[in-house]
Amino acid sequence: MEESYWLVCHTKPRCEKKFAALMSAEKFEHYLPLVDSVRRYGQQTKRFTKPLFPGYVFALVPAERKPRIYQQDLLARAIHVIDVPKFLRQVEDVRRIVASGLELSVMPLLTKGRRVKIIGGPLHGLEGLVDNPANPQGVVISVDVLQQGLLVKVPAEYLQVRP
Repeated sequence: MEESYWLVCHTKPRCEKKFAALMSAEKFEHYLPLVDSVRRYGQQTKRFTKPLFPGYVFALVPAERKPRIYQQDLLARAIHVIDVPKFLRQVEDVRRIVASGLELSVMPLLTKGRRVKIIGGPLHGLEGLVDNPANPQGVVISVDVLQQGLLVKVPAEYLQVRP
């Protein structure tokens, strides 16, 4: 039996479905979580499915057939999964959540001290630190010269995780 390993495949922009189709054609086990979306354009309403995690497809690839994932120039990079049991548990959780039909949205993982940039609202462009992961809407904006900070309530959707 050939050795296989799980990859997190980072696709080029808007290539997730094409890459998933390639994985199907190659008969590689893969998962592209899709969610329903509705857009309104004037009087028209368009319904379509979109990737839950834009730019990512999970794939189980046989080691000697790995070059096949690059054949259509859809992939930016492939990241090896290190902790496979944990990864598979999390993928199964995602499958259950998607299958539930409940409304969901992807949020950045906000942890204490994580640097974030505010990307919406009146504080757009400011950077700060997450104060309390139990209440990730609190962001501390520092005033270094006074060695103090201001705790500001910011909606989580306005926050972008910084490196």
